[in-house]
Amino acid sequence: MQGGKITQVPSGMEFLELVREDLQRVDREIQQRSVASVEAITSIGHYLHSSGGKRLRPALLLLCSKLVGGSVREEAIQLAAVVEMIHAATLVHDDVIDVAETRRGRPSPNVLWGNHTSVLAGDWLYMQAFQVALEQRDFRILDILISLTQTMVEGELLQLERLGSAGVTEADYMDLVHRKTAALFSACARLGALVAGATDSVEAQLSDYAWNLGMAFQLVDDVLDFTAQQDVLGKPVGSDLREGKATLPLIYCLEMAEAAERLFLESVLRKGAGTSDSFAGALGLIRKYQGIERTMARAETFTRAARRIMAEFPESPIQRALLALTEAVVGRDH
Repeated sequence: MQGGKITQVPSGMEFLELVREDLQRVDREIQQRSVASVEAITSIGHYLHSSGGKRLRPALLLLCSKLVGGSVREEAIQLAAVVEMIHAATLVHDDVIDVAETRRGRPSPNVLWGNHTSVLAGDWLYMQAFQVALEQRDFRILDILISLTQTMVEGELLQLERLGSAGVTEADYMDLVHRKTAALFSACARLGALVAGATDSVEAQLSDYAWNLGMAFQLVDDVLDFTAQQDVLGKPVGSDLREGKATLPLIYCLEMAEAAERLFLESVLRKGAGTSDSFAGALGLIRKYQGIERTMARAETFTRAARRIMAEFPESPIQRALLALTEAVVGRDH
């Protein structure tokens, strides 16, 4: 590759092969660090870890670290465990807030252990993640993680304030996606670059790449919540609508809907898509006004931006893997 030209990249999740052994080290780190003196906390931590997941966030951190440093240092392994633990903590809290019943195809922790225990276990996971990060004795790392956590909590609060509202604009929702998803992707890239000794400019480049990747990831999630199969998605389809969340496909639909259609959609948002008929009616209108296609097109603008940034780096197996990651995000089915 020369002068920013984008080359052909592999499809699917093949990019994970380049960090598979490193991810196994991360898994062992998480397993060891999730042991608490209270059995319920250990059980929830191990339950979440054994539930699988794509490990995109730690993989992103490791790939960015390899891109800069050529190898993965122990500090990167520990920080990859940190970001996955933070992600797990947010999932526990989200499931309590959303009254979710399933996560990754299994009963969510709040169903098995109850809300009170789950909230406290999520708190413990957050603090344990910071405890591991503190071992690096680097204020820059803590600064990134503290800012990230505040941003994510603010995003959760903003989402709660807007539940059931049909007045959420595209700009509102993009800000929410930044806070709840893209900020974490960006932090992963920054942390991986930082521990590999990247310059400030390279760290900023990788941060921008990952932010765009995270924005695209969430928009595809929005689409999958309407279009995926439940056994593939790992949770009920239409969960966002049932919880009163106006995601981008619906926002685009509301912009164009006729008065009677808008009243119907507002009612569904307020009451939740409690029946298959109400969900089917909302989905029909979203398809009528091309909410799915417009959201996927918007996601593609973010992946194109991510590819442009990554194309500025010298060609290598890691650079090609990070290009492939943009394809995997928009091409996934769960």
